[in-house]
Amino acid sequence: MADNKLPDDIAVRVDDVSMIFNIASEQFNSLKEYFIAIMKHELSFKEFRALNHISFDVHKGEAFGLVGTNGSGKSTMLKIIAGVLEASEGTCTVNGTIAPLIELGAGFDMELTAQENIYLNGALLGYSKEFIDQEFDHIVEFAELQDFLEMPLKNYSSGMVARIAFAIATITDPDILIVDETLSVGDFLFQQKCEKRINELVQNDNTTVLLVSHSIDLVERICSRVIWIEKGQQRMLGPVDEVCNAYRHLGQ
Repeated sequence: MADNKLPDDIAVRVDDVSMIFNIASEQFNSLKEYFIAIMKHELSFKEFRALNHISFDVHKGEAFGLVGTNGSGKSTMLKIIAGVLEASEGTCTVNGTIAPLIELGAGFDMELTAQENIYLNGALLGYSKEFIDQEFDHIVEFAELQDFLEMPLKNYSSGMVARIAFAIATITDPDILIVDETLSVGDFLFQQKCEKRINELVQNDNTTVLLVSHSIDLVERICSRVIWIEKGQQRMLGPVDEVCNAYRHLGQ
């Protein structure tokens, strides 16, 4: 991420960002075949542009959506914003602290209990043990885990893991909350609970939300503006109703 100074009203600036991956031109059945090809200088790569010259601003206190079909680069874009990946070209500048909910189960140890994972994941997000002690009951209450605290996470459903991740990430008021499909694995009652919390963060705490979801209805309920990225290309940027309507008619 670049260190360029952003205007006070901008939370994220993506400026002409491209992400390029080099993929082996042929498939190998084993590592042995792969290394033999390297030694014989027979290994060639082809360039894959997961993102191609993407540019947009996200304003502070805005709920901003990213839509597109599978494999279009939405999650890659969020990982660049979160600092997990570095763009091959262009710059991404972020103004504020980030709470990422990008990959379900990331930052958890499935062999540990839910209680232990709350402290582990909280530490990875930069929370002190004292802070987790203070907020522990609130996290458990929001995630509705009162009866499952001593159960190893490997015995949890994906929806229950999502509950813990969301509860920990939103126990504070982050400057920027990044959500990538985390809400889609929970039951509809918990989804409503998460939506309510997101709306509270945006309306009351001026939190900036970046949301990727295959549910266009969810994007329309939460977001005010949307970017449509299709196969790595920027197709459309604008008000949520206009972009989602155009996206719905893709292929018609």
